[in-house]
Amino acid sequence: MFEDDSDNKRKDHSDTPLFKKAMEIFTLSREILDVVEKTDINLAQDKHEDYKRHMLANTMQYLGSNGSLICAKIAGAFNAQYDLQMENAALIRKACREIIADLRGLEIAGFEQAEYLDLLRNAVEEFRVLFAEWVATFDPFNYTIDRWGLFNPPGVNYDDHDPDDDIPFNPSDNRDFDDGDD
Repeated sequence: MFEDDSDNKRKDHSDTPLFKKAMEIFTLSREILDVVEKTDINLAQDKHEDYKRHMLANTMQYLGSNGSLICAKIAGAFNAQYDLQMENAALIRKACREIIADLRGLEIAGFEQAEYLDLLRNAVEEFRVLFAEWVATFDPFNYTIDRWGLFNPPGVNYDDHDPDDDIPFNPSDNRDFDDGDD
């Protein structure tokens, strides 16, 4: 909630092992999509051909979206307050879990090159460990009250009084504000 500007050094997310592993997941998911698109998955003999074709198309779309979402949410969580970090972390976890489900969807649709899928599964598992270590570094004392009640640090409720609300603000007291009357 209260930040000391002298200690508030911006961190670069792109050089972290977490982000590098997220980029690996993104790259692997894109490469798998390329391979799936070039693979002739024979659905013609299946009585549920239309359903499986639709499922395959959705699975491919979700795999691509989930792969890219992870990188974006890591970038958004760095140098953010606790509540935003937790929100992004929840979305990252969800995307990773959906990637695993997406891979199973590709198998169900008939994609048989499991070695590609296993590469991505292993990358997600390696990412999970880095992710858990990263989440443990979140500072629960650097927060804004989440009025929705989902991502507050322990002991903070959605309806708690925000001490920042007690700071008086009078726009005419702001001497740095240029109102054009000079």
